[in-house]
Amino acid sequence: MLEALSLRQKALKINLAKRFYGTFAEIGAGQEVARYFFQAGGASGSIAKTISAYDMTVSDHIYGKETTGRYVCESRLMKMLEKEYQLLDERLGGTRGKDHQFFAFSNTVAALNFTRSNESHGWMGVRFQHAPGSEVSEVVIHVRMLDPQNVLQQDALGIIGVNLIYASFFLQKDPEAFINSLMDHLDTSRIEVNFIRFGGKVFEDVDNRLMNLHLLKQSMTHAIMFDEKGDVVLPSDHLYKKDVLVVRGSFRPPTLVSFDMIKAGLADFAKDIGKKTQDIVAVSEITIATLKAEAGDITKEDFLARVDLLCALGQKTLITNYPQYYKLANYFAKQGVPHLGLVLGIYNFQQIFTEEYANVEGGILSAMGQLFRKNVRVYTYPFQSKDGALESLQNLEVPADLQHIYDHIKSSNQINDVKNPDRNLLHIYSSKVLQMIVANEPGWEKMVPPEVAKAINEKCLFGHPCFIGKKNS
Repeated sequence: MLEALSLRQKALKINLAKRFYGTFAEIGAGQEVARYFFQAGGASGSIAKTISAYDMTVSDHIYGKETTGRYVCESRLMKMLEKEYQLLDERLGGTRGKDHQFFAFSNTVAALNFTRSNESHGWMGVRFQHAPGSEVSEVVIHVRMLDPQNVLQQDALGIIGVNLIYASFFLQKDPEAFINSLMDHLDTSRIEVNFIRFGGKVFEDVDNRLMNLHLLKQSMTHAIMFDEKGDVVLPSDHLYKKDVLVVRGSFRPPTLVSFDMIKAGLADFAKDIGKKTQDIVAVSEITIATLKAEAGDITKEDFLARVDLLCALGQKTLITNYPQYYKLANYFAKQGVPHLGLVLGIYNFQQIFTEEYANVEGGILSAMGQLFRKNVRVYTYPFQSKDGALESLQNLEVPADLQHIYDHIKSSNQINDVKNPDRNLLHIYSSKVLQMIVANEPGWEKMVPPEVAKAINEKCLFGHPCFIGKKNS
């Protein structure tokens, strides 16, 4: 494996190429990206202008106001990219447009403030031509800065900015290598990349859902999110200070039980916190460990099938690398969620009392303390065995040495069985439905929502035998 170019080498390669020419507009943490290009030497070969409109009135005059009052946001970044690229093209298109590839780099960030009381994050992006006179393409990312000092966060922003610009010019044809290169000379203890979007002519065949999954697979972030339309979104934009109900499952495939868990859990949660169901954000969550365990190595077809089906049914979908529930609770706490509801199958809840949790640093008491915060409520969905017996909290068995912990949790009234599960559906579970689909056994269509059955049959999802016929035809 070739060693990554140094930051100076990357900047110098661009400066001396005599074909890249652009503008740097940076707000919020100095002009750290432009600084690398100036210090590398030969900057007159690539830099048309640098600007840092720190004053809000000045920034509004150039880019327009933000109606939300938030300036570290995607909307602000896009206005900066649009304005700066437009000015570059208008002023220099006639003189340099024939033999230069224009670009505009922008960022809007909030680095650590003096009192260390803010969320350190930011948006950055590049709009560029892949050839002189070509249509523009662009890459946009969102980052969280994790260094404990402002000066270190500025340094990390400068590094990832150089990596982003370099990859935009030299790694266009390999999006996964593009993403990996963003962390050259960095590591995940310093910065998190939790959103990426490729767009434009040069990336027209790139699936942004898979690119964000790659961020998760590379441990560059802990969670990615899709809205009801199937578009990749920044989780904090949809979760921050919202009451959230999370239903964890494999959704391979989504069944009628999956959606009864959401419906019944949502009704109980809304009543318990005194809110209307429509004011609560319901999220279907899948762990990356589940994706790997059930499909071997993660296949893009399997991943996209689950996301597509959940979104088609009006669900927001969260993919995380938090196999343990207390880590999931910690994640939502960082999003400022006032009330969190977790709906778990009874067997999933039983996993909390396993050795995996007992071996957590601080022991199972620490894990339980982090999971059962004051604002967290857990709802368990019952399981019906083949002999018709119902398994719920009422007859749940836990290890004898953990019984006192279980009794304490129940007494807190933070965990309850779902009150009104549809008992006519309790015989349905995903693994059985999946077996029936693969074996082409009749009857599985009645166990899933009609939209899911239609999609599986028409698109040959989850190992449906029609895939074999189409593949051989």
